[in-house]
Amino acid sequence: MNTTMTHTRNGWQSLFYKEIWRFWKVFGQTVTAPVLTSVMYLLIFNHVLADHVKVYDTVSYTAFLVPGLVMMSVLQNAFANSSSSMVQSKMMGNLVFLLVTPLDHWDWFFAYVGAAVVRGLCVGFGVFIVTIWFAELHFAAPLWIALFALMGAALLGCLGLIAGLWADKFDQMSVFQNFLIMPLTFLSGVFYSIHSLPTFWQNLSRFNPFFYMIDGFRYGFFGKSDVEPWLSFGIVFTTLAIVSTIAVHLLRIGYKIRS
Repeated sequence: MNTTMTHTRNGWQSLFYKEIWRFWKVFGQTVTAPVLTSVMYLLIFNHVLADHVKVYDTVSYTAFLVPGLVMMSVLQNAFANSSSSMVQSKMMGNLVFLLVTPLDHWDWFFAYVGAAVVRGLCVGFGVFIVTIWFAELHFAAPLWIALFALMGAALLGCLGLIAGLWADKFDQMSVFQNFLIMPLTFLSGVFYSIHSLPTFWQNLSRFNPFFYMIDGFRYGFFGKSDVEPWLSFGIVFTTLAIVSTIAVHLLRIGYKIRS
């Protein structure tokens, strides 16, 4: 009994480290490139929208933009890590080696989602380090920053895992990316406050869980947000619980990995 538990625990760690090493050995592609992309977003959108988008009275548009770009990078890269890893393993046929190990579905879940969280936070931290030079930021509520960053990365890691289990090739995964993740991200208030939108679009934005992740994260810097941080926390936490439950269930039944 104890031997089995030890092997499982070590296996979980090995799978987690393997997933970390998978993205780290191509650091330029998985971390550096997204950071440079975010800097380009900052330069372009700041130049085009700085005089046209109304944000909080005491916050410049550049400062407002930085946390949004950081969180967007966290979300997109957490999703990309777990989804691409699962699809790549299915296409290469090496999932069979994991199926014969004593790892259970929880081990798979924590390894894949944990690695996605690490990559998302690494990229987000890189974006923050580079873009902070463009604006003066404050840390009004650091715990909210950490909490929403972790929950957001975990949620998108779970979504990526679901997408990777569903897709059999990268073309199918790109459908998930292009028609769900990207629209929800760009319509979440990364580049604007929803109070600058017409009433209809403000109300529609409130049905987007990505909005609450970014708005709560931004609150940690400025102490201001479009909605109360506790409301954002409740919605993000509930969404994370639902998505993670689905991901664990799919792993438990071996959805599209045991056939």
